[in-house]
Amino acid sequence: MSLYGLFLEALPKRLLTVTVGSLARSQASRLVIPWYAKTYGINAAEAELPLHQYPSLAAFFSRRLRLGLRPVAAQGVVSPVDGMVQRLGQIAGDELLQAKGWVYSVSDLLGSSVDAGRFVGGQYVTLYLSPSDYHRVHMPVDGRLTKWRYIPGRLFPVNSGGLHHIPGLFTKNERLVTFIQTDSGEVAVVKVGATIVGSIHTPYTPQRYGAWSASRRLLQEGEAGQVLAKGAEMGFFELGSTVILLFNSEFPVRFDLRPGQKVYMGQQLGSVFSDPTADGKELDPEL
Repeated sequence: MSLYGLFLEALPKRLLTVTVGSLARSQASRLVIPWYAKTYGINAAEAELPLHQYPSLAAFFSRRLRLGLRPVAAQGVVSPVDGMVQRLGQIAGDELLQAKGWVYSVSDLLGSSVDAGRFVGGQYVTLYLSPSDYHRVHMPVDGRLTKWRYIPGRLFPVNSGGLHHIPGLFTKNERLVTFIQTDSGEVAVVKVGATIVGSIHTPYTPQRYGAWSASRRLLQEGEAGQVLAKGAEMGFFELGSTVILLFNSEFPVRFDLRPGQKVYMGQQLGSVFSDPTADGKELDPEL
């Protein structure tokens, strides 16, 4: 492991997350919202509320956008978030590409070799959410939420530093997996936590407040059952992270994307066909 990787290992990530999360939820943190928006180039006009109406920095960070600002494409698979495409391609056996030369296990990512087996030969897309992005997560397809699984883990940063210095990064961090059944096949939405991420909120799972809470140390899973339309809200991150989409081999999707590309919630990521035609080749330029 590199020196930077060793530094990330030694960093008191959970303590840092607890400290910053507590400060971000405090009423006093509302004073830094204008600075935060300016520093990260956030267009305040897109926010649902004026900046002064947010009670804390955490509330602003998990803000909704003005109604109608992100139209949802009628056709194909859409982006569940505002973010940047890190990786995409075919799921080769039990492996996904993290960074050039590094792969990680789908079984470890999903917390189940049985569930992972259903996605062999399918497609995946990894989307990174920067501090400047909108942090609510939406449905990429129409479908029924069948089950969810919370997998406890560490809180490494998921930016380019963590991506290129921590092997198996996404299988080490805590994450929430949601499985969706559609008319075209099965989709898994994996929300990955990171340093400074206070929590991952959804309407269909128990909430885990605070990085030290007992519920964030135990693997948990349950049935969902909700039927949601494409573009419907699935939850949100407090202070950042990554979303990984997995599509099983029956799901006939072809992506028109490249790593490094900026995407917006509701934007079409790929076309869906009655007969699969995507070749699924991995795009692997240096980032």
